[in-house]
Amino acid sequence: MVSLARKNLLADIPRFLVAQAGIMFAVSLVTLQTGIFNGFTRSTAQLVYNSDADIWVSSDQLVQAELTLPIPVSHVIQARKVTGVERAEALIFSSALWRPPEGDITRVRVIGFDPNGQLFTPINIIQGSVSDLKQPYTIMVDATSLDALHVKKMGDVAGVNSLSARLVGLTQGNNSIVSNAFMFASLENANAFLTSGQTSQLSCRLPSGSQDLLCTNTYSTRPEVATPNESAPPPNPLVASDLITYILIQAEPSQDLQKLKQQLEAALPYTRAYSREEFIEKNQTFWQKRTGIGFVLGLGATVGMIVGTIIVGQILYSSVSDHLKEFGTLKAIGASDWTIYGVIIEQALWMAVLGYIPGMLLCYGVAYWAFISQGILILITPISAIWVLGVTVGMCIGSAVFAIQKVTRLDPAIVFKA
Repeated sequence: MVSLARKNLLADIPRFLVAQAGIMFAVSLVTLQTGIFNGFTRSTAQLVYNSDADIWVSSDQLVQAELTLPIPVSHVIQARKVTGVERAEALIFSSALWRPPEGDITRVRVIGFDPNGQLFTPINIIQGSVSDLKQPYTIMVDATSLDALHVKKMGDVAGVNSLSARLVGLTQGNNSIVSNAFMFASLENANAFLTSGQTSQLSCRLPSGSQDLLCTNTYSTRPEVATPNESAPPPNPLVASDLITYILIQAEPSQDLQKLKQQLEAALPYTRAYSREEFIEKNQTFWQKRTGIGFVLGLGATVGMIVGTIIVGQILYSSVSDHLKEFGTLKAIGASDWTIYGVIIEQALWMAVLGYIPGMLLCYGVAYWAFISQGILILITPISAIWVLGVTVGMCIGSAVFAIQKVTRLDPAIVFKA
């Protein structure tokens, strides 16, 4: 029976190759759609994967990593005094205006961290080092963002808000699908960039019919970009009243994280503490369920499975139709229906495996190219690859059921017809 299944597949080589191309397309469609969905899910927490912190402390108004309120540096000092805290470091995560020497302006995500710290380090540094960020007004970006930011090489200068920034380092794989390009800097440099050019004007008025004075603080940013900052004084160290975004906490060994979270929230007013896993889950849940992006990508993966099933079903049905006389001969000589079904199902399994292998290799190639050239993560894990294999086998066997229906109603007398 094995030889018959193979013979049916290889009887017409051009048709066999076209059929396998169809299955390979179906496998690639399902794999890439699920890979994009998985990569999107992971990239929503890309900031967290650069850190070794056990706990993230943020404002109690946090919605997701990029949508929260700032907290004062004084909270970091208080956090270090909480029992069970081994280390506490500040992290800035905010948006700034990028002004390249040539090209259009854009937005960047400024990530300020302590270069001497231990809880946050940009992953995959391919040029430069973290120590280079100790120099005034220096930055590090991802290599795949160079074209978008209109800079070409190490040492190039661009404007960030109203200060100039010099590129001293490059990373690989630090892009997020849902965010602007990441720009790494020291805490002092990040604070200087974010507050550069800002002036505030306090205006108060007495609304009609009210006894309460209404005051508003208006901020404005100078439109011009400063010249390179070689002659400018270095940025000032952060003081207690400066604003940061997160506090990274390393717990003492064997410390109960849930208990430590409660202690931190009690010691730091208007804050919320999250374990690493909780913070990742909160970000991923927001993008998957509270925006349409997760729905669209999930729908794409579902459509890929449906299209793949249809393609395989058509191929198998056509193959069975072309070999009805062979199946009729088997029935005429007394072969049971289950024997014939076994031939069709085995044929489906061969098609699944022979279509899956080149399809998966193609997907790994596309994923590698997308990551290297665009910084887009198409995440194909061993688990997802095995899952796609199961889906492919399921599609092929499910499609074989439709082809089997045609054989079930087959009259053996067809063998003797002209």
